[in-house]
Amino acid sequence: MAKQPMNLTDESRSPIRIILYLTWPLFLEQILTTLVSYADTAMVGVLGVNATASVSISNSFVFLINGVVMALGVGITAYVARTVGAGDYEEAKAYIRHALLLLAYVGVPISGLLIGLHRLIPQWMGAEPEILDTAANYLLITSLFRIFNLATMMLSGVFRGRGDTKTPLHVNMAVNLINVVGNYLLINPTHTLTLFSLSFTVPGAGLGVTGAALSTGLSWMVGGVLMVVLLYTKKDPTRISIRDSMRIDRALIRRVVDISIPAMLERFCMSTASIVVSRAVASLGTVVFAANSVYITAESISFMPGFAFATAATTLVGQALGAGKKDLAEKFAYKTVAVGAAILTFSGAMIYIFARQLVSLFTPDPDAIDLAIQCLHQVAFIQPIQVTAWILAGALRGAGDTKWPFYITAVCNWGIRTLGAFLCIRVFHLGLPEAVLCACADSTVRALLTWLRFRTDKWQTALTTE
Repeated sequence: MAKQPMNLTDESRSPIRIILYLTWPLFLEQILTTLVSYADTAMVGVLGVNATASVSISNSFVFLINGVVMALGVGITAYVARTVGAGDYEEAKAYIRHALLLLAYVGVPISGLLIGLHRLIPQWMGAEPEILDTAANYLLITSLFRIFNLATMMLSGVFRGRGDTKTPLHVNMAVNLINVVGNYLLINPTHTLTLFSLSFTVPGAGLGVTGAALSTGLSWMVGGVLMVVLLYTKKDPTRISIRDSMRIDRALIRRVVDISIPAMLERFCMSTASIVVSRAVASLGTVVFAANSVYITAESISFMPGFAFATAATTLVGQALGAGKKDLAEKFAYKTVAVGAAILTFSGAMIYIFARQLVSLFTPDPDAIDLAIQCLHQVAFIQPIQVTAWILAGALRGAGDTKWPFYITAVCNWGIRTLGAFLCIRVFHLGLPEAVLCACADSTVRALLTWLRFRTDKWQTALTTE
């Protein structure tokens, strides 16, 4: 008999304990992911500024394409959470099976598109001639494995929607270990390593940026395969079987797509805005672009608890509404904001104090270090505000109210962040720190508008299962 998961909507339990129960695996997963991101950036950064720029130049465009699958994952997660909360496990299984179908019908073409455009994308993003070949090769190799990365993203949402945040953590641990070891062996040439008084030879391929791409791709492949296998093998009331019908239910797909389209448009807004900003920053030169990449990587330390609490809010609000407990859903959202904002206040202080130590891990270039520190000092102050916007938006998505996060993102990302950064760099000929101030203003206004939407209570009736 399948083991019953914790009842997240049991009102006899402390909401704070339930929030932390869901959040700690997500938080630990983000720590691992961020550490690997740091390791990737640091290992590639040793090769020089050009290598760092080669790896990151296409990121904004790739995030735009990935956003299609991530948006569909939002719809799947919302419905899985709602049906699990209602105790309708057979309906939850139907949504899980359709997550695999959507992955096949959408993920494979996306991977093919990136492979076909692997050289054009860095050109569109403003790659300078000295990094174009390396950037194109990196994107080609990673795109060959992209479908596995997309599988991990979408299926992680399935597990989280049913209240299981530990499985994505365990898979992520395996992926990160493979990636770090692979980076070390594939980027570096064979060399002698001295540990204490012992010296020994460590084999290495010496492939540089190409080695980083291969390591990333192979780790994605392991993660994607593990996610699919666990959907069929891990004990849970919503475990699917290879004997289940994989026939498409058009009405079910339509419901998922209806709430996924606004999430998709939101991702599109964020990614296209990021492309515009990245191109503007790239026009300032390779050193400035590398500083931008380094500061974003360093700031991502705050994304760890932020993402964890926002994802927990999505699951908790979805399951509470599925159980018909609207007051509990609202309580979960506000309690999550309180805990998340407190932690991010501390995180912001650490970012400010240890800014130099953080950015120095990722690049040896003194000019890039100084510029990245200025940017980190600015964003440190808006961490609790930023996480408030994330958590409340996560709560709205858990309720199926994906339209308002899209509206708010469109207004703030384009009207404040992107327009402001473009004017600062291209019109007023200012620098990267001024563009980052526009991002801070975006986060502040977004938090206010998201809270105004949440307090209307209209989100409680946004999702239909008919």
